[in-house]
Amino acid sequence: MNKIKAKLSGKKEVARSLTRIAHEIIEKNDNLGEIAIVGIRTRGDFLAKRLHAQIEKISGIEIPIGTLDVTFHRDDFRTNLGSPKVGASQILFEVEGKNVILIDDVLYTGRTIRAAMDEIFTYGRPASIQLGILVDRGHKELPIRADYVGKNYPTSMNEHIHVHVEEVDGEDTVLLMEYEDCK
Repeated sequence: MNKIKAKLSGKKEVARSLTRIAHEIIEKNDNLGEIAIVGIRTRGDFLAKRLHAQIEKISGIEIPIGTLDVTFHRDDFRTNLGSPKVGASQILFEVEGKNVILIDDVLYTGRTIRAAMDEIFTYGRPASIQLGILVDRGHKELPIRADYVGKNYPTSMNEHIHVHVEEVDGEDTVLLMEYEDCK
C-alpha cells in the first residue's frame, strides 16, 4: 500500500527548476550547435521538450531533440513488474560527435540512465553524454551522477518520488510517496 507523504514541489517549483537547468546547460556548453537534447520516455521526454523550447528561446539556436525508450536495454526487463508500455526511440539526428544531454524525471539507482546510454550508443558515438534530471533521490547502485539537477530529495528505502507532469498526469507536481508493507 502506498500513500502520499508530502507534496515536495508544485507547478512553480518545477518550472523554476527547469528554467535553471536550461540556463546551466547553456552556460556549460560553449557551442550549443554541438548539443542534442534527448528525453527518456515517458516523463523525461516531456521535461526534455520543455527544456529544449527554453534553450532555443534563450539562445536563438536550433537544437536537435529526440526520445529514448529504454525498455529493452534495462537489466530488469524480464523481472520488471507489470507490462511496460514500449514505444520506439526517435533519434532523427546524427548522434556521432554530438554532446547528448539525456533528460529524465528522477535519478534513483542509475539503471535507467545506464540503459539510456546503451540505447544512445546504438545510434552512434556521441562526443559526450550529460545528464539532466528534475529530482535526485539518492540510493544509487551504479556510478552515475547528474550534471544538472532540479532538486535533491534524499529518501528512505520505503519512500519513492513520483513526478507528475501536466502532459501525462494533468498537473506538475513532485510527490513523496511512502510504501507500507501489506501484512
